[in-house]
Amino acid sequence: MALPEWDGELTSVRHDPETGAWFVIGVHSTRLGPASGGTRAMVYPSVDDAVADARRLAGAMTLKMAAAGLPMGGGKSVIALPAPRAELDDATWRRILGLHAANLNLLGGNYTTGPDVGTCSADMDVLRTLTPHVFGRSAAAGGPGSSGPMTALGVFAAVEAGVAEAGFDGVDGLRVLVQGLGAVGADVARLAAAAGAKLIVTDVDPARCAALAEELGAEVIDTGAVLTRECDVLVPCATGGLVTAEVAGTLPCAVLAGAANNLLADPYAAEVLRRRGVVHAPDFVANSGGAIHLVGREVLGWDADAVADRTRAIRDTLAGIFDDARTHGITTVAAAERRAAATLEGAL
Repeated sequence: MALPEWDGELTSVRHDPETGAWFVIGVHSTRLGPASGGTRAMVYPSVDDAVADARRLAGAMTLKMAAAGLPMGGGKSVIALPAPRAELDDATWRRILGLHAANLNLLGGNYTTGPDVGTCSADMDVLRTLTPHVFGRSAAAGGPGSSGPMTALGVFAAVEAGVAEAGFDGVDGLRVLVQGLGAVGADVARLAAAAGAKLIVTDVDPARCAALAEELGAEVIDTGAVLTRECDVLVPCATGGLVTAEVAGTLPCAVLAGAANNLLADPYAAEVLRRRGVVHAPDFVANSGGAIHLVGREVLGWDADAVADRTRAIRDTLAGIFDDARTHGITTVAAAERRAAATLEGAL
């Protein structure tokens, strides 16, 4: 394995011959405090891909924490599974969680993890019996519960901010396309429907689409049509890398705001969106409600109302970012990164 240069602080890689799993922890920055970021468990094409993903996600977490004004650094765990989790038996998964806990302990508190794609609060409950370096336990186990609802609330606040920036008078009557109907995407869809949106949904799981169609009267489209279906607001809530510069040049929406991390596949895509007048809410701001929930409840001692208020304030944060981008003729990503950089520099 050849590790390319990276501006982060630490990359830990471990292989377990018994299960075939690879464990990667990327600590990008501890400037604002101990690094924090979820554990992603999925099948990767190669261990190099897993390392690259952990590093990208860790860097995004640094920006997320700084932009949200939270006293934590950025990190991420990736467990490259030997097979889809649904195919792993309980003993194998328990061993994987045990090794992950051991890796967390080796870092001595410099990195704390929580749920992400492929893991959940129940997994955090198990990890917490093996290591103290865990956020996001279930309420039954003494934790604050899933971060999904607050992530969704923050994404919808980003949608509202983007809609206002685009000149619309609220979400009512707009065509809102939600891609990915997991815990976050489904809740975003419900919030959009409650606000009067004409809801369009898509997911790789037809059952999820059918359930939302029945519950909310949503229109269901094929996953392959997500980048070509005309809509007012596109809300990607699956995995990242969806929007290349080429895709940005033809994306048929006025607002792009979603939960997916690292949504843009290359930096130039943000400039293409800017030139076309597509309002883009940077993902590390739009999806920061989950971090606000976990850090607010477990580190800062906020109650549920305080967390919700801080999460809704993502709308105000983005309004400032949009204004900065307009004033200086830069992308919203550049404006958001400037805000995060100022916070990080202030910690020196």
